[in-house]
Amino acid sequence: MRIGLGCELTYELPKDTPMIVLLNVHYSRVGYLERPDRLVTDPPVPIESYRDLFGNWCCRLVGPRGRFVLRTDGVILDDGETDPVDLTAIQHPVEDLPAATLGYLLASRYCETDLLSGEAWRLFEHGPSGWGRVQAICDFVHDHVRFGYEHSRPTRTAAETYAEGRGVCRDFTHLAVAFCRCMNIPARYCTGYISDIGLPPPYEPMDFAAWMEVYLGGRWWAFDPRNNAPRRGRVLIARGRDAADVPLTHTFGPNTLSGFRVWIDELAA
Repeated sequence: MRIGLGCELTYELPKDTPMIVLLNVHYSRVGYLERPDRLVTDPPVPIESYRDLFGNWCCRLVGPRGRFVLRTDGVILDDGETDPVDLTAIQHPVEDLPAATLGYLLASRYCETDLLSGEAWRLFEHGPSGWGRVQAICDFVHDHVRFGYEHSRPTRTAAETYAEGRGVCRDFTHLAVAFCRCMNIPARYCTGYISDIGLPPPYEPMDFAAWMEVYLGGRWWAFDPRNNAPRRGRVLIARGRDAADVPLTHTFGPNTLSGFRVWIDELAA
């Protein structure tokens, strides 16, 4: 399957403004790019690229005063399969977990495991373990939180999402990540593209999406508490402890986002 994907973000900047941008497909999928999704800007500016602490590909630049556009547009090859599932995947005892996963058991900026631990154990201690426990967490979050862009708030934490029962995909993900960590399951936050390929219309306007990966049965698996179903055409951009680690754009100064488009569509073979 060939998938076209990309984005266009338009800013109004009152002065020259440094930015860090995470908009390119994750390095784990770069080998599948038929046409690289290179970052281009209008007007053109120098771009310095580097990898952050989590291995994500970041672009560093200074946006000039006035109208400034960031754009990517690529084509990626995909097997067309839905997210993999293994109902037998086990939860590892903490003492058996690889050292690289342990940081994803800890509290982070938006995932307050200390505040949610008691509720997590009350809700999920007596249910299934392993894959079944993570699915139970996703089912609960999917049913408990009401989705709506009008509910978006960039400072909302997992504990606040639990209390308020509303949010957008990042809030669903933060709450599910926090619950998994409370139950001693490593969980990390992911951002990227989720397509509507294979789904019946009508289709909502496309946006970037958030989901999580959890460590079960010796590997990481994607779970999506917002949609709560395996999807085709899921393309990772970045992963970290929570959204604070992987903002799509980090702008060091005042700005206005005046235009925003995201696309991911199946193309002809």
